[in-house]
Formats: sequence, C-alpha cells, structure tokens
Amino acid sequence: MRIDATAYACRWQDVAPAAKGGFALAGMVSAWLACKPGTLAILALLSMLGTLAGARVPLRTYLAVALAPLSFVLLSCLTMLVIATGDGSWRWAPELLPTVAHIALRSVAALAAVLGLVLTTPMPDLLALLRRLRTPELLLDLMALCYRMLFVLRQAWDEGSTAQAARLGHRGLRKQWRSTGLLAGQMAVQVWQRASALQMACDARACQGGLRFMPASFPRTRRQLGLSLLASALLLALSLRDRL
Repeated sequence: MRIDATAYACRWQDVAPAAKGGFALAGMVSAWLACKPGTLAILALLSMLGTLAGARVPLRTYLAVALAPLSFVLLSCLTMLVIATGDGSWRWAPELLPTVAHIALRSVAALAAVLGLVLTTPMPDLLALLRRLRTPELLLDLMALCYRMLFVLRQAWDEGSTAQAARLGHRGLRKQWRSTGLLAGQMAVQVWQRASALQMACDARACQGGLRFMPASFPRTRRQLGLSLLASALLLALSLRDRL
C-alpha cells in the first residue's frame, strides 16, 4: 500500500511509463556491465538521486521500502563470507570480502534502479506498459487480480483486527498472538472464497478476453522519452567505460 500511495503522489506520476521503464532498464543493465566498485556506487547514487530528488519520493518511504531487500542482500553477503573446510567445520573467510562487497554493490545498484520504477509508476501504468511490450494477457490478468486482492485482504484484515480489539482480544501479549493467529486463519478462508466468487463471476459472463483499464494519457511522451534516453546513455557510458 505504501508503494502504491507513493507512486500516485510522486512528482513523476504524469511521466510516461516507457520513459521511466527505459531508465530503470538502463540502470539494471549498467549495474550488470560495470566492473569497478566506484562505478557501481555512482550508478546506485544516481538512481537514488533520480528517485529522491527528481521524483520527490520521501526519504523515509524510500528507506522503508528498501529495508526488506537490503536485509536480504546483507544476509546473503554474510553467508558468502562463511565457507566449509575439509574436516566438515566452518570458518570465517575475510579473503572473500572484496568479492562479496562487489556483489553487494551490484545488487544495490540494480535495486536502486528497480525502486526508481516501482515507487514512481502506478500499477495500472505498469500493466499498460507491459501490454504494449506484448506480455501474455494471462500473466497481466493474474497481476491485476493479485493487485486487487491486496486491497481486499488489507480491508478485511483491518476490519477483523478492529473487531478483535473492541472485544479486548489484543489485551496482553498472549491474547494478541492468539487473536492474530485466528485472524490469519480466517483470512486464508476469506481470500479463497472471494477468489472463487470472482472466478464464478467471470465464468458467468463468459469472460474470454483480458481485463482492461482506462488508458492514461501522457501528452509530453516524446520529450520525456528523449530525456530518459539521455539519462540512460549516461548510465550506460559510465558502465561501458569499465569494460573498455
């Protein structure tokens, strides 16, 4: 929900999705091509500055969204620094630190490019962009249904949690854990029932085509694509300099 609200409120909400998608793709390709740690750090910084300063995404929101993937990267890097020895034991391998740091910087640079896209582009615009890229309609329909079910699930969870709190179901840590478990079990049943009802409604209407949304208009698409190409060329030039 935080990502969706940020995408609708950011400064780049009216920028063409193709321009933002091209810049994000260039950032990911540049992160894959770059070799030097300094270049990877610059690529990550440029993508972050574009999102924070260009799109005006709040820093607190950016850090909150990036916390989970960054934690995964950190945990993965720590596990790579532990290797098995010949006698079946484990040891710390500080000699692998430069390699692991390089992998971490590349992951952060790619992550910054992806966050720049998802935090500035609403889901309907992403679906429209993927449809123009000839993505299979079945996959797009599944994405749209999952997107809708997130809001349904959140509303049902909030209503259930409010009802439990009104009946003192959250009084004390033990009761709170028990109430959360009961609510999670009920939510699984509700999601299954609502998904079945949605499938029955589609079958009753003989739905054979994809789900359609009102397309958004972007009158300055050409200018935005031109600026996106220039910024993408800058990122690619930085990464190709390491290869040459």
